Amino acid sequence: MTKKILLGVTSGIAIYKVLELCSRLVKAGYEIEVIMTENATKMISPLVFETISRGKVHTDMFHSGHHEEVEHIEMAKRADLFLIAPTTVNTLAKIANGIGDNLLTSTALAYDKTIILALSANTKMIENPVTKENIKKLQDRNFEFINSKSGMLACNTVGNGRLAEPEEIFERVEDYFVKKDLKGKNIIVTAGPTREAVDPVRYITNRSSGKMGFAIAKKAFQRGANVTLIYGDCKVKLPYGTENIKITYNDELKSEIDKRFDNTDCLIMAAAPCDFRVEKYSKDKIKTKNSLTLNLVENEDILKYFGMKKKKQIIIGFAAETFDLYENATKKLKSKNCDYIIANDVSSSTSGFDVDDNKASIISKEESIELPLMPKIVLADEILNLI
Repeated sequence: MTKKILLGVTSGIAIYKVLELCSRLVKAGYEIEVIMTENATKMISPLVFETISRGKVHTDMFHSGHHEEVEHIEMAKRADLFLIAPTTVNTLAKIANGIGDNLLTSTALAYDKTIILALSANTKMIENPVTKENIKKLQDRNFEFINSKSGMLACNTVGNGRLAEPEEIFERVEDYFVKKDLKGKNIIVTAGPTREAVDPVRYITNRSSGKMGFAIAKKAFQRGANVTLIYGDCKVKLPYGTENIKITYNDELKSEIDKRFDNTDCLIMAAAPCDFRVEKYSKDKIKTKNSLTLNLVENEDILKYFGMKKKKQIIIGFAAETFDLYENATKKLKSKNCDYIIANDVSSSTSGFDVDDNKASIISKEESIELPLMPKIVLADEILNLI
């Protein structure tokens, strides 16, 4: 069923960003209805919002058209979510103090579900004690905020007050409509490769991109979990809302997990730690030769370490295989004391490393479930359903 979003637009200079937000929401399948304040219409024509949103744009409570319905009441009833972006401190103050002197603020008073406010204003206006008091009032009434960011503002001030980027606001809208079935759960997700140094210039690593782990972290946050993402050298955009910790080496990965493990409900080891390291690290750059032999020794098995340490925790490991997928994954499940192994064939060009899709099997002590090829973001939900 199509979700209906009521988008309130006020006269912040960041109004231009909201056009991109509208476009993202429409492309994602949301139905948009827009309310613009009178001052907002002086900055961008309602026709532009009507074209981009592909929906109605309302500007005046006392317009000359038909009045078969009480608009601010009916719009409030229709909307699954009310988002105001940008939210000026003036509109914020009116809503906080129950003032309904225009169509937008009157509709806000009539709306009985969550309202999300994306703040944008000059730094001094945002930090004014009155504004802070109004924010606190609305937080106590279960309004949600998308806080402004720091940077160069239109008034040439450098400081807090920039409207969050359209992508972040879009993510918050997506989050809102996801069932929060993991609320209160503490989840550690690891992603990407680790490295082991050969000399000050060279290192050994693997082909892991981190896409699977990042997708799991994103979905876990959307479903209400407290998520710590520990990741190696990845080119993937960091998910919003998670605690993100960058690491390089195996010992850093183990250490960061260990700090949090006792208070963790689930550890999802989607990272690909280096299995080997050089036996003897060279402090000087190794000069070019016709041939070079590196003696490798096995690294500590991080997944096994936490598998043996676990008490109440659920541990989900991954098995990237090129042959005997089920046999190797089952062996890994037992030897590392995991609750589940997500096994996938990385020899395929359409799934596995550095692509957006994956074809995996979920293996536990009780059963093995083979899943079809699917986007990693969809597979992430299948994995989180195990918790």
